[in-house]
Amino acid sequence: MPLLGEETILQEQTTAARLSMKWIKAILAVSLTLLVIYGLNRTYGVVPALGPFLSPYEGFWRSGADDHFESEELALDGLKAPVQVRFDSLRVPHIFAQNDHDLYYAQGYLTAKDRLWQMEFMTHAAAGRLSEIIGDRTLEMDRYQRRIGMVTAAKKSLAKMQADPQSRAVMEAYTAGVNAYIGQLSPHEYPFEYKLLHYKPEPWTTLKIALLLKMLAYDMTGYSDDLRMTNNLRKYGPEITQDLFPDYPFHEEPIVPLGSKPDFTPLPVPPTPADFMAAAASHTLERQKPENLGSNNWAVTGAKTANGYPLLASDPHLNLSLPSIWHVVQLHAPGINTYGVIIPGAPGVGIGFNERIAWGMTNVGADVLDWYQIKFKDEKRQQYWHDNQWKPVRRVVEKINVKGGKTILDTVLYTHHGPVAYLPHEKAFRAGSTPIGHALRWIAHDPQNELRTLILVNRAADYGQFRNALTTWAAPAFNFVYADSQNIAIVSNGQFPLKWPDQGKFLLDGSNPAHDWQGWIPMEQVPQVFNPKRGFVSSANQTPVSPQDYPYYLGASFAGYERSARINQRLSAMTQATPDSFRLMQTDNYSFVPQNVLPTMLKLVNQDSLSATQKKAYLLLASWDYRFNPDKIAPSLFENWWQTLARAIWSDDFPPETYKAPARDRLVQMIQQVPRSRWYDDVNTPQKETLPMLVNATFKEVADSLGVGGEQWLWGNARDSYIRHMAQLPGFEHQLFTGGSANSINALNGSHGPSWRMVVQMGPQIQAWGVYPGGQSGNPASRFYDNLLNDWQVGKLHPLLFLRSANDRKEQTNVVWVMNGKK
Repeated sequence: MPLLGEETILQEQTTAARLSMKWIKAILAVSLTLLVIYGLNRTYGVVPALGPFLSPYEGFWRSGADDHFESEELALDGLKAPVQVRFDSLRVPHIFAQNDHDLYYAQGYLTAKDRLWQMEFMTHAAAGRLSEIIGDRTLEMDRYQRRIGMVTAAKKSLAKMQADPQSRAVMEAYTAGVNAYIGQLSPHEYPFEYKLLHYKPEPWTTLKIALLLKMLAYDMTGYSDDLRMTNNLRKYGPEITQDLFPDYPFHEEPIVPLGSKPDFTPLPVPPTPADFMAAAASHTLERQKPENLGSNNWAVTGAKTANGYPLLASDPHLNLSLPSIWHVVQLHAPGINTYGVIIPGAPGVGIGFNERIAWGMTNVGADVLDWYQIKFKDEKRQQYWHDNQWKPVRRVVEKINVKGGKTILDTVLYTHHGPVAYLPHEKAFRAGSTPIGHALRWIAHDPQNELRTLILVNRAADYGQFRNALTTWAAPAFNFVYADSQNIAIVSNGQFPLKWPDQGKFLLDGSNPAHDWQGWIPMEQVPQVFNPKRGFVSSANQTPVSPQDYPYYLGASFAGYERSARINQRLSAMTQATPDSFRLMQTDNYSFVPQNVLPTMLKLVNQDSLSATQKKAYLLLASWDYRFNPDKIAPSLFENWWQTLARAIWSDDFPPETYKAPARDRLVQMIQQVPRSRWYDDVNTPQKETLPMLVNATFKEVADSLGVGGEQWLWGNARDSYIRHMAQLPGFEHQLFTGGSANSINALNGSHGPSWRMVVQMGPQIQAWGVYPGGQSGNPASRFYDNLLNDWQVGKLHPLLFLRSANDRKEQTNVVWVMNGKK
């Protein structure tokens, strides 16, 4: 038993130890808290700072779901009269205004409420400003956007739009509505992406509307094969290049039916100048045009429908993302009642219908982007040689702000052709690289007022007004499909340069004025079809018109014929078409590619040499119905085999790092008609390969890789298709299990696919149906963020509630907002 003094000492020691442990725990807790705070407010690679995102005061916890919004009255600065907004079950706003200003003001406000972050992010990307919010990871992407002149082009088009009083008034009203919404936000109400990336919205401007239109032009026309084709020409010469890369494909079903002769007097076509071969130099390759991606649209006359009125379908295919790339809206004011979709951030309706007409769009794909080799006078690069004289170079200094880094000053050199994207000593951006030392001549650099087209189309009452509206639509060129209660039409409309044949198929001579664009094809002479005898019109990004039926050169690189052939096959057979007929067509998974080439490939397979697993794969393909259904393995087998065989044939002669391989159509022709072509031999091996050798070797390779099959090889899984967040934020993607292929009407390929399926039944009372992969809201916490995704996957269309007045069918709208100006 310890003495009293010893006990006191022990107690004091124990107390001291406890106090010491408390301090140690406290210090550790504070230290860990500080480390967590420090860590959460730093970025790690592509992972943004999470501190602001997790803040209980302003973080994502405050970005509540907007599922249960209620009727209310809003007092907003700038409105001239009350505006009523009715929301339907899909949360689509139906805006009823008493004048145009309030109509577009309300549209700007409501679009911002749903999609503010998306609107601003897209304009930042277009303007080369992502580094301001993401950091130096996007610096080269931003530099590239500046180098191709995106902002310069947007400013020029903005000036033209502002010169038109109606366009200016629409832009200013829409901008005021967006800013009215931004102005009432407090930091805790910002969309969650602002909190995650730790920045805040800036005021909307009319320049941002112009930037969105230029971004659309970039998505549709910002591709080029010029450098790869020039490399092909250098290596193989004109005869082989023309044989493997013909201007008109082996198979084709053009938009304008064959034999349709023009009823106009064409302009003289510029003469083809002497051959020019671009100097061999260190080049990186430009953004190559995908061969198989595209859109569909079509319409049939009343003679082919059950109710005796025309029927129209629009099915644009784009890169799919969340939030959805489209926002749905109805706009109603004196002189306008229109419904449809629009890119968030732009006013009006882009694809849709009104009380008299309906319309849709697909990309034409004409060659409207060319590269010109520039000869500078010296290393100062203040002058360049053109038309036998030295001409001044215009220098534009671009200021790129980088989050957490230094501001970058980047000088872009401009010639009369356009900007010189990269100089010989510079490294081009890897995902959008360009020929070094070349100037970019691009249709998007030419100012035009595409917004005026939308304003007028939304109000058009007949085909004459519709065609008049298209005269201000320059880029991107679209195949506009049209229908009213009596007529159908399709117009490949845009501003097309007047070129000599094959101009721009290869790199051009920047010093020779004969290589410059020589003017424009008149808008009234673009390819078009009105009420054809066959009773339908259609487009699927194929060649607009046969060279035998049209005097002008539009390009030599269009989508393959397979989708258009399948569409035309089905439309030709229709006699009592209904809206559901078109719905089923939009989800048609059949492909002409395996129909055309698979029987020949299977005949070349030596069945006696196959293993049991390989025989099973053979039988799967031999019994396949050529439909790319998600629950079948045969589509995975064929697609892998076709791609592997194509690489085996072309990769030695046309390595993709430097050259463009011949199109699928040309390879199908070779396999069917040229069994002993020189191109089957691999020049890198001592033996001489033949087509049967390659077919058998690649078939066995693919069959063995798939093994006995399993769920992972079902087409819906094996295709590995996703719809991802627009900023590629992890954790917000959805894997898609659906059918279709790049060459089916249901053209889903990777993350590219049907972005807005719409069917419109014309008649005394227009009816319409539609769906898109997403929802109205940009808030991931809302059920309206992706509520239509499953319906889209299975091909379900929703009735589109088209109201004739603010009092029409009130029982079908459960929320009403009344907007008033502040007193």
